[in-house]
Amino acid sequence: MRLLRLSPSLPLGFLLLFLSSVSAVLARAEEEDPTIRTMEEFSGYPLRESPYWVADSLSSLSVESENLQKLIDELASFSDTPAPSVTRVLYTDKDVMARRYVKNLMGLAGLSVREDAVGNIFGRWDGLEPELPAVATGSHMDAIPYSGKYDGVVGVLGAIEAINVLRRSGFKPKRSLEIIVFTSEEPTRFGIGCLGSRLMAGSKALLKALETTVDSQNMSFLDAAKYAGYAQDPVDLMSVFLKKGAYAGFVELHIEQGPILEEEGVSIGIVTAIAAPASIKVDFEGSGGHAGAVLMPYRNDAGLAAAELALAVEKHVLESGSIDTVGTVGILQLHPGAINSIPSKSHLEIDTRDIDDERRNAVMEKIHQSATRIAKDRGVKLAEFKIVNQDPPALSDESVIRAVESASKDLKLSHKLMISRAYHDSLFMARVCPMGMIFIPCYKGYSHKPEEHSSIEDITNGVKVLALTLAKLSLK
Repeated sequence: MRLLRLSPSLPLGFLLLFLSSVSAVLARAEEEDPTIRTMEEFSGYPLRESPYWVADSLSSLSVESENLQKLIDELASFSDTPAPSVTRVLYTDKDVMARRYVKNLMGLAGLSVREDAVGNIFGRWDGLEPELPAVATGSHMDAIPYSGKYDGVVGVLGAIEAINVLRRSGFKPKRSLEIIVFTSEEPTRFGIGCLGSRLMAGSKALLKALETTVDSQNMSFLDAAKYAGYAQDPVDLMSVFLKKGAYAGFVELHIEQGPILEEEGVSIGIVTAIAAPASIKVDFEGSGGHAGAVLMPYRNDAGLAAAELALAVEKHVLESGSIDTVGTVGILQLHPGAINSIPSKSHLEIDTRDIDDERRNAVMEKIHQSATRIAKDRGVKLAEFKIVNQDPPALSDESVIRAVESASKDLKLSHKLMISRAYHDSLFMARVCPMGMIFIPCYKGYSHKPEEHSSIEDITNGVKVLALTLAKLSLK
């Protein structure tokens, strides 16, 4: 090897520049594994201490957008209601068919597929160091009655496409990458939202409740799960629990379900916190009677008690002083439900949310006080005031926020930090590992209705950000 002789009269700055260039060249020459170099160049994160890496592979992030839209449309066909609506309820035949469809897509993407006792689906791409905790992504694909085809589904099919994007680019993950399709994010059938992720986060209260939980047709959760091929033994449910740190990180791609990104013309929302949800069930019992024969001063109308409480929910939420506090009476049922009969019973289900659980809990207490007062004033019985769930809010982890932000900048996509006022499986994954979310715009903020829509351009942007974020996190 021919050595270059340096004159001692050369300036010090030149010598330092020369030596740093030599060390960079030697570092490159000493690399024995070209795969490592590819990962470093692609992600911008070195796998070892080295002065040389180049984040110069963004042009290789190619999303097959037309095919992705086709898959979204095909998955929407597994529905119990006609298009454009989608109805896909937990453990029904359409749900089981949709699960098979997605598991097949995972297999075609080269993922190893497994399911747990309640039907959470996992598709794993083994990394170069598979013994390390994996980086996870995913969402849900169940759909409330007469909803749209993008809620949850973008985060499932988009995750599969993100893996395909990375494979096509030649990327090799250090940590394994795993897609999770969560069971029953929607509370449609058994009144329990995020059922699969709650169990994964180790909810013993839910585990106990599922022993006696039934649906509106009086079918037990366990029987429904067995019908779909899961939970053959109730003892199996505990196997769903995950230990804290089971994953190195989790990031969920989702439509915003609100109008902010579209109205502001921003491509990517980076979620910093998820609002804390709580659910309340209320029953009033009064005296029924003929709508014409019982005069107004002598009535004990359970229906009017429910109506008054519904207005009280709105009043207490507005009095909280924060725009982040919301409340909804999503269900109000009257018995016997005849136009010429005074309601003898009423049933309400109330949803309250806030990013501040103390403020939300104060609203819930005021709702309880109002229910008690209304029952007394109207001469009806407050037969039940039950808090079904009262979950704490979740904060996104700074490391995931930074990775999503970095990916958005690398891809030159406009982005902003924002709060999720809808809850997601990410809320419970935050109890397992560092968590974050990526939002994309949706038309007029519509969701949970057939008009729900995100453009394929916005979905493509979301998939690219997800792919690059997964790449960055997998190399840590």
